[in-house]
Amino acid sequence: MTPIVLAMACLLAITLCYGALCAGSPFGTCRKCNGFGFAVTTDRKGRPKRGKHCRRCKGCGKRVRIGRWLYNRASRIYRAGTR
Repeated sequence: MTPIVLAMACLLAITLCYGALCAGSPFGTCRKCNGFGFAVTTDRKGRPKRGKHCRRCKGCGKRVRIGRWLYNRASRIYRAGTR
């Protein structure tokens, strides 16, 4: 097998696996708050305490994956164009 064909096969496998992940689990943990929904800060004694709500996920700790967001956008555009 040539290296180009092997690279194409690997990219195809990775793309299909990510597509299956986005279809099966469209939400992932927020990268900013690590799924807590708020920032963890420390007080003056060094103990962790709850901080402000995360603005990126609005305090829920979940976000829509990029692949799912692209699929939702494409299907919305397709539906709007065929009506």
